[in-house]
Amino acid sequence: MPDAPASSFALPALKPYPVVLPPERKGLDKHAHALLARLSLPFARRHLLALQHAVRVAGRLEPQFAGLDDAALDRAARDVSMRLRRHGVEKMPLRAEALALIREVTQRTLGNRAYDVQLLGAATLMAGHIAEMATGEGKTMTAAMAAALTALAGRPVHVVTVNDYLAERDAELGQPLFSRLGFTLGIVVSGQQLAERQAAYASDIVYCTNKELTFDALRDRLVLGDDDGDTRLRFEALRGEDTRQKKLRMRGLVAAIVDEADSVLVDEARTPLIISESAPLPFDLAAAQEALRLAELLQQGRDYEVVALEHRVGLTPSGRETIADFAQGRGEQWRGVIRREELIRQAISAIRLFHRDHHYMVREKKVVIIDEHTGRAMPDRSWSDGLHQLVEIKEGLEPSAARRTLARMTYQRFFRRYQYLGGLTGTASQVAGELKLVYGLDVVPIPTHRKLQRVTVPASVHGSAERHWQAVIERVRQLHERGAPVLIGTRSVASSIEAGKRLGEAGLPHQVLNARQDATEAEIIAGAGNRGAITIATNMAGRGTDIKLGPGVEELGGLHVVMIERHEARRIDRQLAGRSGRQGQRGRFEPILSVEDPILVDGGGKWLAGMARGVLAVLGSRGAAFCINLAQLRLERTHAGMRRSLLRSDAQQAKTLAFSGRGE
Repeated sequence: MPDAPASSFALPALKPYPVVLPPERKGLDKHAHALLARLSLPFARRHLLALQHAVRVAGRLEPQFAGLDDAALDRAARDVSMRLRRHGVEKMPLRAEALALIREVTQRTLGNRAYDVQLLGAATLMAGHIAEMATGEGKTMTAAMAAALTALAGRPVHVVTVNDYLAERDAELGQPLFSRLGFTLGIVVSGQQLAERQAAYASDIVYCTNKELTFDALRDRLVLGDDDGDTRLRFEALRGEDTRQKKLRMRGLVAAIVDEADSVLVDEARTPLIISESAPLPFDLAAAQEALRLAELLQQGRDYEVVALEHRVGLTPSGRETIADFAQGRGEQWRGVIRREELIRQAISAIRLFHRDHHYMVREKKVVIIDEHTGRAMPDRSWSDGLHQLVEIKEGLEPSAARRTLARMTYQRFFRRYQYLGGLTGTASQVAGELKLVYGLDVVPIPTHRKLQRVTVPASVHGSAERHWQAVIERVRQLHERGAPVLIGTRSVASSIEAGKRLGEAGLPHQVLNARQDATEAEIIAGAGNRGAITIATNMAGRGTDIKLGPGVEELGGLHVVMIERHEARRIDRQLAGRSGRQGQRGRFEPILSVEDPILVDGGGKWLAGMARGVLAVLGSRGAAFCINLAQLRLERTHAGMRRSLLRSDAQQAKTLAFSGRGE
């Protein structure tokens, strides 16, 4: 089949670096907006009826396109593209016609006829909503069709996902479709140089990760500075090659389709995006070592308090007095009260709050941060304010250079700058209010193509870590002896290592997938659904991974997912459960928990952990599971509050940042 020439669907020229500035709401306007967002939530499903009607009409139009030869289909595609650019995607007859067209082109290029639910998901994305599709329903093809439709409407589009593996995999799947329609495809992943990024972002459709995209946008803000008006940029382009536009990575923020939207737009939004440069350390090595020694001596409750929910440390009057006594007769870095107390707070945090193989790992004599949302290593990221260097010194490593902030922005502020925004995920309903309030996005639940057959077993809770591990090993052994594949879900690298150690001692062969094995991820995932396979995974295997069942496995009940500790949000637990029972297959999800689960302390403090022990003795697993669920809910609410606080502080601080004079 000949490809359509790229010029057939060439996207129109854009104004220099198009973006949308999100409105700054204040006073009554802010409260009214929040009230309207909440009141509109029960009516978000109304979009589903209109979109389902469009899919039904597209089904009636399907024979019309199926009867065309390739040349006639090309002409029909050009006609639909011109009308989409002229009239937009909102008009009902044209929307249905575009859906019927993309279904036919997809079938001819990818060999698969899109299901109605996939077409419904693509229509939802085109309309600027969040499509909540169950895991295994074909979100990759849905996103590809939506990207092609967006490009047909004359909009360059970024397809955003959570890691390099998924960006490359999904782009490869959609490439025949995009080439057939004459669109160029770019992929942005870590390790690329400026010229490679510029070439990729110049494409009609760009697959990229959220972190690469947002940091490239921040770097562009540094290039643009305060004066980024269209007229000025056009004038500079006439002066020669050494213009700001030549140094920009991307060509603006027009349209974005965000895969795993709740992870990117909600979970990641607790941490601001920061571009930094090397700077002198705020302390010397001797002072840092002294601070760590003192932090080891200070007692929690007497000298400092740990606010686990917010992951921060606060000094008590007794602690401040102890620090002042310790500073007597020491060097210059101990003289300033604020300076020395901040050093000790960071030292306490490095020891008490940041743990090896949970928050970070040591690789090639360097501290590498582990992304708590994806379970992946982030070698090019570092903590600020000297914390990273204190963790390195704690681990006996050479401290790296300190960093000074050049540019800062939140995910909330960044993604609201797109002219068109949509997303898809399997777990958005629990944060629908936040998505509507912050981004103006409605969540549209998409029905499943086949009836869900996954069995979810009530959680069993055990009274100690040792009894918990015994129960896990015994259950895995039972499943393994039957030949059923097992996926063991853990929250941290440390837990996955401990699980691997226990299984090894029990003589059970297994594979481990965590931040230490990211290079062999595809190979491990490919074998996880085979008969008798045992795979231990952090939440690296929770999003976007498609574990295919081997021969005869479905007769054994499909993939069995055993969750051995709760994650920080119910949505992440649901993502893990969604690795089984995909596309109407059989599957099983079984939580095996302990009253020593870290989330009890993180989300409720020692009092809730103690309460769980007492309830377990009286009411059994159901009562203890309620306590664990309560701790998880408290943690979710705290994180939501942190995101609101970060968004407020970002709006206030942005006006004073050196890279922008417009509050970005």
